[in-house]
Order: sequence, then C-alpha cells, then structure tokens
Amino acid sequence: MNKIKLLALDLDGTLLDSRGEASPENVAAIRAAEEMGVLVTIATGRRFRDARPVALDVRLNAPILTHNGALIKVAESLETVSYELLSNDVILEILSVGKHFGGDALVSSDPHGKGTLHYDSISGDNIPLRRYVEWAARLHGDEASDAVHRVENLTHILDEIEVIHISFSGRCGAMGDLELELKQVLGDSASVLATVYPQLDFTLLDILPFGSSKAAGLKKLVQMLGLSDENVMSVGDNFNDLEMLEYSGISVVMGNADSSLRQRKEFYTTLTNDESGVAAAIDEHILGAQNG
Repeated sequence: MNKIKLLALDLDGTLLDSRGEASPENVAAIRAAEEMGVLVTIATGRRFRDARPVALDVRLNAPILTHNGALIKVAESLETVSYELLSNDVILEILSVGKHFGGDALVSSDPHGKGTLHYDSISGDNIPLRRYVEWAARLHGDEASDAVHRVENLTHILDEIEVIHISFSGRCGAMGDLELELKQVLGDSASVLATVYPQLDFTLLDILPFGSSKAAGLKKLVQMLGLSDENVMSVGDNFNDLEMLEYSGISVVMGNADSSLRQRKEFYTTLTNDESGVAAAIDEHILGAQNG
C-alpha cells in the first residue's frame, strides 16, 4: 500500500516548464495521484496571488504553501490557514541594508486577501525586476493595480499593511553579497532564502519571518492533516527547496536542478521540467508503488 498521502511540488523549474506552463502529462499524473487519495499542494517562493492561478488551473485538492511557506491558503476560497508576519523594526533593517547595497525591495502584504506587492523604485539596470513587475501586471489583468502597487516611500506605509515577506533580485554576485550582509545583520530575527539561477546570472533573495521555510510550512500542513513526514513526497529544483526535501519521506530533485542537489544520495532525480519530470516522479514513486 502506498504510504505517500501528501505530495508537495515546487512551481518554477519543477511543475512548470520553461514557458511557465504545467504540461498535460504533469496534470494527468496529478489527477491520477489525487484519485488514489493523495493530497497535492504546491510549495513555492511565489506570493499567493502569483501562485493562485496555477493552483486553480491544475485544480489542486489541498491548501497551497506560498511565500516559501510563510502563508498557507486555500486557492479557491481564499481561506487563510496559517501565516507569519515581519515586524516593522525588522522591515526597517531589511530596507536599510537593501538600500545600502543598491537593492530594489519588493514588499508583500495582505495575508487575508489575494496579496499586494509594494515597491517604491526600480533601478534602471534591474531588468529582471522590471520584467517581473510587467509580468505580474499582465497576469492579473483588471486586478493589476491591486496586485502591484507603487508607492512614494515604502517606510511610510508600514503602519498600514501586514508584511509577509520582502524580496530583492539581481545578478548573482551582488545578491550574494547582499545575502551575507542580511544574514549577519538580521541574525535570528528573520530568515533569508536564496533562489539561484547561475546560467541566467540571476538570484532571488526572500526575507521571511524567522523560522519560515517551505519545510516549516509543510510541517504545519502535515500536522493539521494528522500525517507524518514519511507520508510526504516533495519535488523541487533549487536551494530554497532543500529543507523541504530533507524533511520529506521521499525527496525528488529535477533533472534541471543544481548539480549539488542532484548529487545528494538520499534524493531521487527525475527528468527536467521541460520533460515533465513531475509526471515521471509521480509515476515512479506514487502510481508505481500502488501497482507494485
């Protein structure tokens, strides 16, 4: 009998291919797993509003873990299951360090609704961030003004919003320096997670309430469902997935993951995200276990 009762999937680079789409093969495999009684969620660094359309399209049957686990919500009903917040004192430290390093901060708020992203400036050379803001506006259409909101100064709105996480993005070298400084300054007042794409020379830094991670969020969901870690299978491709992979009973890394993750002997490796690696992993470790 299959012991996997909960399947947690990273989004970008994992469930989604390089075009940002979930392949028909991946969706069919998820349906088959759900028909066997497996709960399927996504565990993503994306904010809830950006992850929700995928969850609705794929019709997942469990609350989704967003903001790297700091916010757990039901995609369809918007019910908030669990959330963590950054304090204003910590936010001011983060913004100060980021500004010193020339970073453009994105501040995510509104754990009870769909979520709003606030920013006050984008450096002229920060093309990835500019493209992200444009992409988010296109993704959310008529709700674009609620989804992404530019303000005069981020520090002036802190008393008006509840902040879930702050992010910076840019070239790997600059973001690596900022990551080290943030970790040193913040200590145990916040968690700093990096998602690194060396081939693109791009790093995303997520700063979350201390202790927040995909693993921590997954543990909360597991406890709520009355399961244990051996009932969990997780699939991911990047360093912000590492704790989740280490926690899960069955851990699968994508064929497009960093070599240091693929070399971990305790992790299984599947096909790449452009080869429907999620479907292959489900076939092998869930559907195959049922048939075996």
